[in-house]
Amino acid sequence: MAESAMTRRGERERYDVKLLQVDWGFALVLSLIAGIGALVLYSVGGMSWEPWAYNHLLRFGLCFVLMIALSLVDLRWWLQLCYPAYAISLLLLVAVELFGEVKMGAQRWLDIGITDIQPSEFMKLAIVMALARWYHEAGIKDATLSWKLIIPLSMILVPVLLVAHQPDLGTAMLILLTGVTVMVVAGLDWRIIGAAAAAAAVAIPFFVIFVMHDYQRDRVLTFLNPEADPSGAGYHILQSKIAMGSGGFLGKGLGLGSQSQLSFLPEKHTDFILAAVCEELGFVGGFTVFALYAAAIYMALRIATLSHSHFGRLAAAGTTATFALYVLINGAMVMGLAPVVGVPQPLLSFGGSVMMTVMIGFGLVMGVKVHRYQELPRSQSFFAQFE
Repeated sequence: MAESAMTRRGERERYDVKLLQVDWGFALVLSLIAGIGALVLYSVGGMSWEPWAYNHLLRFGLCFVLMIALSLVDLRWWLQLCYPAYAISLLLLVAVELFGEVKMGAQRWLDIGITDIQPSEFMKLAIVMALARWYHEAGIKDATLSWKLIIPLSMILVPVLLVAHQPDLGTAMLILLTGVTVMVVAGLDWRIIGAAAAAAAVAIPFFVIFVMHDYQRDRVLTFLNPEADPSGAGYHILQSKIAMGSGGFLGKGLGLGSQSQLSFLPEKHTDFILAAVCEELGFVGGFTVFALYAAAIYMALRIATLSHSHFGRLAAAGTTATFALYVLINGAMVMGLAPVVGVPQPLLSFGGSVMMTVMIGFGLVMGVKVHRYQELPRSQSFFAQFE
């Protein structure tokens, strides 16, 4: 009994020490972004906590607790979960193809009874974890220039093709770019990078003309000339630009934005919430949001550099890349600098799947910081026998 009590006390003390190692400054930055999101959702919801602001804060609170709890989990557990998480996410994507619900012309959701889930969101984190583990166990040559690079490339392309078929080009692009980022950070040879970039530049026009769905092709053409159809395909971009420009330096004030309050601005609580921020809080509000995003990305990348394990570095860097791509793609889309692809602003936009994925990912990043001195074992790769 005495030994059991001492063990429990030792475990409590160990978790107390780990809690002190959590990057609470990083957690504060994430909370400020979510807080601004709740404030704007309160405004565009008619100066009411319903239907969006209250649920946004409730979800963030639950996800915040989950993030802190996950930060205390030993990295060896994360390492063991990598391949199962990838396999489950892949099976869920296949299930979407077979049994998924069709909403707004796309088959992206699974009905699990209590709610609908979007498995492609979970794949964004699963692909980072799986690639981080593969490169953790691979040799330097395997990561730079080797026929074995077919393995991580296939791990990326299979979910990308499944998600693109839903169709969800924005999420497919995020998974692809995140996976490629992990490969580059892991040490991919510059000759492969150059060849891939050249091939992509040549393939893009053919992809747009022969592969894209008609509505996706219309989005690209609208991006190039939104004024050609101001009340149709170009409506989203033009209304977003009007909202952002009309806010001026200090904004019109909460509840006073004509574009968002009168519902001229489409998807004001999700994909185009940044336009509502700029209309009601002005340049100052928009700059503050991007400054907080930049601070979060910097802090997360700094955590990646502190890790003593290759898995920790790649997992933290890959998770941060996903977050940064969210921010950049949505920001460019709202400003009219990229086609509309349906990518929300993380923690700012209303939405449960994206918030949960981001916060679980940052739980892993926090865990890398808490366990930064931990050296992780490397199991021998199956392909080592062919060397």
